Amino acid sequence: MELIFATGNPNKLKEASAILGKNVTLIMPKKLGYKGEIPETGLTIDDNSKMKCRFIWNKFNRTCFADDTALEVYSLGGAPGVYSARYASLDPPTLDLFPDPAIPALSAADHNDAANRAKLLSELYKVDKRKKNIRAARFRTVITLIHKGTLYTFEGKLEGTIAEKESGLGGFGYDSIFIPEGCSCTFAEMSETQKNAMSHRGIAMRKLANFLSRLQ
Repeated sequence: MELIFATGNPNKLKEASAILGKNVTLIMPKKLGYKGEIPETGLTIDDNSKMKCRFIWNKFNRTCFADDTALEVYSLGGAPGVYSARYASLDPPTLDLFPDPAIPALSAADHNDAANRAKLLSELYKVDKRKKNIRAARFRTVITLIHKGTLYTFEGKLEGTIAEKESGLGGFGYDSIFIPEGCSCTFAEMSETQKNAMSHRGIAMRKLANFLSRLQ
């Protein structure tokens, strides 16, 4: 089965391909000639996931899916949340879980993983040390699929903590500072197989894979 994955991120493509398996072939929009940006100006990751998927469906009228992921740190009111990919570009640094619609949308050029991680670690050091579980966090992924004009959604969640410093060379995004619940190492210290077996995106992707298997 061939699917368009509404992303320009090769790391996401590689991860999704590994989880969905050899029976599913993923194509990024740029391979079909679209090299522009895919809009993601929603107020929640649910909105963004649906927006990206509808955009690609309307452009190509082919089965497609999109995902959006948020890292939510409880002591920061849920930040970076929907702004996870652009956190370092935003001011003020600590944002509420429910975003301010007045904050302008940012482009892919504003994504900087290293800067996002550095900013998050810096913000956590400013939190009142009398608070409990300052570093408690969760990852949440929402996947939207459009097949024959019908929209479906799949969600994955994973609790964990934010490490005090970066560790590991694998993964991408916040992987080098996120320690999954029950583990003693970050995602970036795990193999791709270990990470995919437990990650938020892996959970959502397997739900998608199970659904797709019933279509074939």
